[in-house]
Amino acid sequence: MNATSFERRPGRRPSGPHLGILAIVSAVLFALALILGTALAGGTGFVSPFAGRDAVAAYAQADWAGIRVSAMLQFGSAVPLGIFAATAYARLRQLGVRVPGPAIGLFGGLTASLMLMISSLATYALSRPEVTADASVALALSFLAFATGGVGYVTGMGLLLAGIAVPSLILRLMPRWVSWTGLVIAALAELSFLSLAIEPLQFLLPIGRFGGMLWLIVAGFLLPTDRRDVRDRDASGAGSGAGSGAGTDAGSSAGRGAGTERADA
Repeated sequence: MNATSFERRPGRRPSGPHLGILAIVSAVLFALALILGTALAGGTGFVSPFAGRDAVAAYAQADWAGIRVSAMLQFGSAVPLGIFAATAYARLRQLGVRVPGPAIGLFGGLTASLMLMISSLATYALSRPEVTADASVALALSFLAFATGGVGYVTGMGLLLAGIAVPSLILRLMPRWVSWTGLVIAALAELSFLSLAIEPLQFLLPIGRFGGMLWLIVAGFLLPTDRRDVRDRDASGAGSGAGSGAGTDAGSSAGRGAGTERADA
């Protein structure tokens, strides 16, 4: 190994971990938590706390292994999400974004990560038979896991999406349709807090959760690492448009010239 091994492209600063890979790792771990947790429970999904304390306690006592594995994987998925938020904040600052958006996104991402960690720890406690022998305690833990992993996580996710999507839309860091999609998901995610009092609005939770995960993967691969990449892309697009326009003008001029010659003849 020599000094050239540490050289990097002039003018470019390290951009940190790949955002797309971080988003994929977080999403895969979360998906595994759902799949393996359900499989180990014999196909029985997570029992909602609204089913009542007896149903929750019976579920926790019978399917503790699936609950524990699910809690472990959910906790693991929170770690790359937090790293994603910190890396995205640094990336946007590196791209010259000096508005509050990146800081809002960082706050939202860290909130989502911490809420998911709290939810997974409450879920782990729910897997302990000596704890859930009391049905009231089991119900309390179930509500805590549901609230933090639902509304708490999704509202944080919404802020993370908005903090990335708004600067990306204004500065054209990503295609406009990607930025607008992120803003729509972020708005729905933020409205999910209403489900704390209006239970029919709980349908917003999976939209914010899974829609947000997919959007972070897309944004992670599309967000540039340097403003020069954006300028080069815009210049390339402008050049293509100018070339196409010039070709059209030339063709039109040639056509008019040929028509004039035929008229003179």
